[in-house]
Amino acid sequence: MEPRVCIIGAGSSGIAAVKALADANVAFDCFEASDRVGGNWVFGNKNGMSSAYEGLYINTSRDRMQYADYPMPKSYPDFPHHTQIAAYFNDYVDHFGLRRRISFETEVLHADLVHEGENRGKWRVRVRDKGGAWERVYDGILVANGHHWDPLWPEPAYPGTFDGTQLHAHHYRSKDTLRGKRVLVVGMGNSAMDIAVEASEVGAKSFLAARRGAYVIPKYIFGKPLDQHVTTARIPWSVRRRAMEVIHHLVVGDMERYGLPKPDHRFGDAHPTVSSRILDRLVHGAITPKPNVAELLGKQVRFADGSVEDVDVIIWCTGYKVTFPFFDPTLVSAPNNDLPLFKRVFHPSLPGLMFLGLLQPIGAVMPLAEAQGKWIAKYLRHEYELPPPAEMRRTMDEERERMFARYVKSKRHTMEVDFDDYLLDLEHEIRRGKRRSAHRRGDHHAT
Repeated sequence: MEPRVCIIGAGSSGIAAVKALADANVAFDCFEASDRVGGNWVFGNKNGMSSAYEGLYINTSRDRMQYADYPMPKSYPDFPHHTQIAAYFNDYVDHFGLRRRISFETEVLHADLVHEGENRGKWRVRVRDKGGAWERVYDGILVANGHHWDPLWPEPAYPGTFDGTQLHAHHYRSKDTLRGKRVLVVGMGNSAMDIAVEASEVGAKSFLAARRGAYVIPKYIFGKPLDQHVTTARIPWSVRRRAMEVIHHLVVGDMERYGLPKPDHRFGDAHPTVSSRILDRLVHGAITPKPNVAELLGKQVRFADGSVEDVDVIIWCTGYKVTFPFFDPTLVSAPNNDLPLFKRVFHPSLPGLMFLGLLQPIGAVMPLAEAQGKWIAKYLRHEYELPPPAEMRRTMDEERERMFARYVKSKRHTMEVDFDDYLLDLEHEIRRGKRRSAHRRGDHHAT
């Protein structure tokens, strides 16, 4: 019998899965808690899960973010605004007639394996829509609920107390709320750079406190978007890394020249921070760089160098937790943001459980989720077969060993992949899986 699966979420990854399964004639239900597609890219999303702010622009270029089978309009700039990205996702589902295949304002409450009876080994999913709660049984689940919506606050918390306003970057919406304020932004990621710049435009003072050093990369390098240089996985990583180190040194120089701490790792060993505007604001004195926070002192903050500043607002750009509120944590969870998966998709011990977009690429998620969706469709159509469990575990262990050896040890680097390398690796794995499937069927001429 053909399988029927449940897709959780209709963000940028979920709609790619809807398209892939619809094209492959795989039966599915897609549940989206909000009233529209786009997930994190919907500013003011009614489900409360979007982290978009008014001034958000993408930091991967248009041509490297778009789906392969539906390019972004050429009228879009190289780095579009979030409203253009949200419109693109809406156009995508309407162009392919997918909107009717998505159940909006339908929240997945719980999902669990069935352990007895005729549905043993399948998944029971409980949802709630406007009509109330109900259940359905599925052969598999595709989880696409995103991983940039559950705020991770500093752990452990900094000593002392703060009497001003504190918020996580997830809840930041507009620079208008910072007008005339003395603002401290804590973090060195992309959101921290954007928010520090916006604070410097309207605030009385803007501070940027770095917990650790990072390489800041401008969006344009030598007249081209940064992610359109050295894009082939067929060149060894060591060669690509060295090329980017030379380019970064020529274009940007040492981070210490901007008042930022020296990174304690090599270029490419941490998720990149992309911003052209932050460097401009730093060299013009519009943003004051600071070392890490040492102590909160009411309406003041003491830093690791002993300096003390008056602060009205602290914005913590400290990342996100990877959580799945519809799973019992004893069944599926990601302690310290770490959930081992085969090629970042298949759960190794829970058959029928698959994830889309649960990775942190050096590049955009969307084309990778699109490739994952097509891979899953082949699996559900029995055109691809997973490797034996022991081989799957061995492959996972080897990949994780390489990842943890390369990247800075932190909760941010538990599912890192290189954009081009991942797509090439997936292509090879699909070919291997097709051969395994053909061998099982006795079709030795299939490739």
